[in-house]
Amino acid sequence: MTDAPRARPLSPFTSIWRWHVTMATSIAHRVTGCAIYGGGLILAAWAVCLASGPEAYGAFQALLGTPLGLLAMFGLTVSTFFHLAKGVQHLIWDLGFGYRPQTASLGAVVCIAFAIAASLAIWAIAYMTGAL
Repeated sequence: MTDAPRARPLSPFTSIWRWHVTMATSIAHRVTGCAIYGGGLILAAWAVCLASGPEAYGAFQALLGTPLGLLAMFGLTVSTFFHLAKGVQHLIWDLGFGYRPQTASLGAVVCIAFAIAASLAIWAIAYMTGAL
């Protein structure tokens, strides 16, 4: 008796799960954590260039002053604030609060709004003070 391979169903997530804000922010929390590690490398490069003298530091500043460099720094700012906000939401969950789906979804939206608002505020202050 030979058993022919049966057609197996796909994983349940492909057929029954749909995207929602808490799922998206959970994934974004992991992604922003990785982005912050990249920011640590930028910070280390800054320190090395600062210690290497004015020429190296000037080149580093010129690189970060390009549109791509500014975009990377803005993305890092958003990542940092989002990761901070999501970490606070996780802390609240660890205390046993905010598990209702409506509350969790509201918390996720607040994390996104905070990251955008705080990043825009920081960059507006940097622009107004001449740091950009």
